[in-house]
Amino acid sequence: MPSFNHAILQGNINFHLNLHYRNKFRFLPELHIQLLEKPDAVPDISIYPILDVDFLHDIPVMTEKPMTVIEIMSPSQSNDDMLFRFERYFNAGIKSCWLVMPSLKAVVVYSNLDSYVFYSADMLLKDEILGIELTLSEIFK
Repeated sequence: MPSFNHAILQGNINFHLNLHYRNKFRFLPELHIQLLEKPDAVPDISIYPILDVDFLHDIPVMTEKPMTVIEIMSPSQSNDDMLFRFERYFNAGIKSCWLVMPSLKAVVVYSNLDSYVFYSADMLLKDEILGIELTLSEIFK
């Protein structure tokens, strides 16, 4: 269950991504995504290219995979839990995954399970796959 810190970070990340990149991507929090293997997933934020919206016909479960997912770690989750989740995302064709670590004020950007970059302090986070850059101080406010 999302906590206060989780909610703050999810809001901050979504706000700053939209502020800088809303003309290039859609940032969708808590979207139900169908994966290749069950169970389905509900990442904290999913990043898609710009998608058309039809407000008369909703999509309860998204079958199109996002380009990137962002997961915010909670105190009850282990690194192994998150890596298992990321393995499922990469197997489904998702190109990059971000692991937000609130207690460390850090973000790890994975381009696959064996290739990642750890960002902390006031570093400039870069997702090379999407061409997204964010200063971590914007996220951890």
